[in-house]
Amino acid sequence: MAADQGHSKAIEWVRSAADNGNSDDYEALTRLRVLANQGNSEAQYNLGQLYETGKTVSPSYSEALRWYRLSANQGNRDAQYSLGCMYAVGKGVKPDYSEALEWFRRAAEQGSSEAVKWFQRAAGGGNSEAQYNLGCMYAVGKGVKKDYSKALKWFRRAAEQGNSNGQYNIGCMYAAGKGVKQDYSEALKWYRLAANQGYTPAQFNIGIMYVNGYGVDEDLVEAAKWYRLASDQGYATAKDNL
Repeated sequence: MAADQGHSKAIEWVRSAADNGNSDDYEALTRLRVLANQGNSEAQYNLGQLYETGKTVSPSYSEALRWYRLSANQGNRDAQYSLGCMYAVGKGVKPDYSEALEWFRRAAEQGSSEAVKWFQRAAGGGNSEAQYNLGCMYAVGKGVKKDYSKALKWFRRAAEQGNSNGQYNIGCMYAAGKGVKQDYSEALKWYRLAANQGYTPAQFNIGIMYVNGYGVDEDLVEAAKWYRLASDQGYATAKDNL
């Protein structure tokens, strides 16, 4: 407990020094570096902030990225959000929307309201990956309140842009009757769209539907065709069923 209290005190010390513009508080900064190098994720995040803003240290986006990444990989949601921001706007790295979305997703799944807002903005702006990921968040209630109707809305927006993940998830919702009335024919329609893009789980699920006669007549030959397509891409369960 005493060690944890010492860690927190050192981190707060540096925060205070940075907020007050005190660049002479080398002892606090040294202690923060020691904690960061020992793997303390909060210290790593705060050190990243100092390098990004140039408070108490010379500004360095590359150093900020390094410390944010170390912290983010330990699950620190503030570091994950900050890392996403740097990739989104190209601070110290080439702008990479996909990488930014991945870190925002991780932060949002831990309840980061800033990351959820960023995802909503990206999804509203038409980014299909953001739309799909926002649908996933609503479907399972990560970072937001579970809401199948909103999940379906965002999956549909992604699917309409040809996003195979979105198409597949709409199929799953119709097959299971989540947020909609169960409708195997509608499920099959969306599975086919994803399957025709080579999406193996959709190919596998179509095989299951033909084996069991869900929304179609039972047809083992047709089922084998879809299992084979998934199997040829390395989908292990499809190989077993085939």
